[in-house]
This record gives sequence, structure tokens and C-alpha cells, in this order.
Amino acid sequence: MFFFGKKKESHKILTPFLSAIETDIHSHLIPGVDDGVPDADTSLRFIRQLQEMGLRKIVTTPHIMMDRYPNSVKTLAGPYQEVMRVLSVQHPELQFRYAAEYYMDEQFELLMQSPLLTLSGRYVLVEVSFIMAPPQMHRWLFELVAQGYVPVLAHPERYNYCHKNFAAYEQFKQWGCLLQVNLLSLTGYYGKSVQQAAEKLMEQKMIDFIGTDLHHDKHMHALCQIPENRKLLKTLEQYPFKNNTLTHLD
Repeated sequence: MFFFGKKKESHKILTPFLSAIETDIHSHLIPGVDDGVPDADTSLRFIRQLQEMGLRKIVTTPHIMMDRYPNSVKTLAGPYQEVMRVLSVQHPELQFRYAAEYYMDEQFELLMQSPLLTLSGRYVLVEVSFIMAPPQMHRWLFELVAQGYVPVLAHPERYNYCHKNFAAYEQFKQWGCLLQVNLLSLTGYYGKSVQQAAEKLMEQKMIDFIGTDLHHDKHMHALCQIPENRKLLKTLEQYPFKNNTLTHLD
């Protein structure tokens, strides 16, 4: 066993229940740049725990939301390298890199004029408002696709305004979106209605990717309880997520 940070930590060793998924494409593990981990020690601790869950690759996705988190390569590279200096020595077998979770608003339209940070190849993670979808969403998605990107819509099950209009999810797919469900949505962490939407999307095979969306210790604690949920474990084992197809993480 290896340990990151200055202090030896004690926690139960986790079962590798995410080994079939292989790659996490949604988390907030760059220290101090958004509402995710506050420091490098927390980032390294979470990375180790995700590895114990069976993940071998992590593409972490800090928010790029220009009004609140105006991130770019300039703001992300330094904190990322702080984590990588330890990982490359103590845990070189785990692939860890960053992309972004882009908030789609008028300022995103400006960001699209420059190269975007991608998960793998041309996959780009995007999110929209939890209150209502922007009226320009179709146009922005069309532009992403026209530029050769493949938009991956983060946690669509959490957009409550779609719950009573399930056709909206089908519209997202028709507009060229792939859909990424949050792992904790399937546990009821965000509420029953979100869980039901996630399960229905999966029943209809509309979900393409899964992600932890890991931000903080409450999320990690909830993730650590998943091995006790046999029904969910079976679902994770059998559902054809595309995470393990993302082989080009350069």
C-alpha cells in the first residue's frame, strides 16, 4: 500500500467495482480551481480511492463557467502539474489528465472560436443550466458538431425540467449529444426523481457514458457505499457504457 500526503490515512480497501468502466470522464480533481477539491492532498487521496474502485484512467473535468470559474489551460496547468509530480512517482500506472466541463451560455459561444479541451479525441463535456435549457442550445450543439466535436451532455438526469418532458432527452440525442449519467444519481443521492430519470434513460439505452462527478468527501463517502448495493453493481456490470472505448487520452 502506498500513501499520498504527509499523514498516513486509514480507510477500508475498496472492491474494484468500476473495473469494467475503466475510465472516469467527469470529476473535479484539479485543486483550488472550482467547487471541487481544495488542495493537492485531497486530490491525491481521491485519485487513490478511485483507483481502488477499479479505475485505471481519469479525465478530470474542472468547470469552465466564465462568470464564476473562468478557467483555461493557463489556470489549470499549474495545479494539475502539482498533482502529477506526486502521481508520476508514486502511481505512474494510472493515467490522469484534464479536460473541462463547459457551461453552455453566451460566453461559451466565444470559447468555441478557439480549440476546446476534450475528454478523448473530439469528445467535449458540456452542461447547461439546471433551471432551463438555453434557447440557443440547438445552435451551439450544431456548431460543435460542425467543428468536428462530439458533445457529451453531463448529467442530463439532473435537469428537472426534462422529467415531465422525456422527449427533450430524445431531442438532445437528435441534436448530436451523447449522454453521461452521474453514478451517484443511480443511488438516489440527488433525490428520487433524479434517480428515476437516470434509470429510465438507462432502460431505454439512451445513456452513453457514466461519471463520478466527484467533488468532495460527501461524494466519496457515497461512492464507497455502492458495493453494498447488489442491484446497482449488477447494472454497472451489464450496461454497455462506452467509457472503456476511450483509449486516446493524449
